[in-house]
Amino acid sequence: RQVEGDQIVHQHGFGRARPGGDAPTPQTPFLIGSTAKSITASAVMQLVEAGKVELDAPVQRYLPWFRVKDPLASAGITVRHLLNQTSGLPGIPGMANLANLDNSPDACLRQAQALAGIKLSNPVGTTFEYSNLNYNLLGLIIEAASDKIYPDYIQEHVFEPLGMRHSYTDLASAQQDNLAVGHRYWFGFTVASRNLPLARGSLPSGQLISTSEDMAHYLIAHLNSGVFGDAQILSGGSIEEMQRNVADQLVMGKPITSYGMGWFINKIDGVKIVAHGGNVPDYSAYMALIPEQNKGVVILANSDQWGLPFILMEVGDGVASLLAGKQPPPIKLAFLPWLMRASPLLPLFQAGWIFSTLKRLRSWRKNPALRPKPALAVKQDILPALIPNLSLAAILNYLRTSGLLRFMRLYMPDLAFIAQVSGGLAGIWAVMRTVLILRLVRKRG
Repeated sequence: RQVEGDQIVHQHGFGRARPGGDAPTPQTPFLIGSTAKSITASAVMQLVEAGKVELDAPVQRYLPWFRVKDPLASAGITVRHLLNQTSGLPGIPGMANLANLDNSPDACLRQAQALAGIKLSNPVGTTFEYSNLNYNLLGLIIEAASDKIYPDYIQEHVFEPLGMRHSYTDLASAQQDNLAVGHRYWFGFTVASRNLPLARGSLPSGQLISTSEDMAHYLIAHLNSGVFGDAQILSGGSIEEMQRNVADQLVMGKPITSYGMGWFINKIDGVKIVAHGGNVPDYSAYMALIPEQNKGVVILANSDQWGLPFILMEVGDGVASLLAGKQPPPIKLAFLPWLMRASPLLPLFQAGWIFSTLKRLRSWRKNPALRPKPALAVKQDILPALIPNLSLAAILNYLRTSGLLRFMRLYMPDLAFIAQVSGGLAGIWAVMRTVLILRLVRKRG
């Protein structure tokens, strides 16, 4: 969906909204993933304009129970820090919460209260770290400041004034409105995933549902100082504040983009692009604004591979570049899908390695003269294999203890399967292989 000024100028559906069905229409709902963060940020800025929220006020003013492990940090985190993703809250627990499928009305509250023992990744206000925890807390601040639950506030103050008639905060309503059937990837092949539950505790950070037409209305408002038709949801000043680059996102110490409030801000060939991608287990989304040219674009898809969000952003930024009349930058991460397709080779390689080792040990058993001395066996035969095997087993253990394995089972089921098979096999084989070799070399001669 493409917008210019206050008009939708191009819209087109590709593929199928469901297996055996037709292409999606402008009114077909999709989950929009983390593009919802901009909507949550817009709601917060509405409350700022209404005098109900102060950007530099501590979170504890609105959520008195809010705690992290460090009491001083707990008191120092502000609303602005949450919006700019500079609170110091870590990213991994926010990812793990996406697999918490508690559907009760207070799921978000309970998950936020569980942060009382969490250690911050960075000092408050110093470093950008993308974390869903920030925006889930903002959803609770919206509730505290407005005396409305988050779904009702978004419906009344964003969806309704913008004419977003096919946008929802719950799965059941969207399904009654012909929600597109989502698809997950298994080693490069899409598989329909009907009836996957919604992570209600992460609703403010990435579980909203909308259509390409409705999101075009939203983009028009953000291109026109908060105005869509006869409605004004925000002032021009608030829009500018949301689109102001505040915090650099660093990769290996180098800034690759920056963040405002619910938007990434980048420059491609000198043109400012304000954008955000979104990923859930079986849907993906991208939206972008080109403020200098008063243009915008939104892309919604009913399939996803969570391991590829950076490629989605690269493709989306390429589309935005074309819209701006610029040559799109080359896709740098196109090799990642091939790595994922090749991932089943890892357990196959392990099986071949095990077979080869057993064959060699059999020759040792038949011919004791071939057996090395114990010290040499440890150096040449045990340690070189023990290190990679234990590393794979340690990765699996980390995934389990951090909650990421549960997240992967939902978002990357193919890679979760490989991690469990390879990590489990590596741990068992590390012990068995060591014992077998030591038994044989101990009997040398």
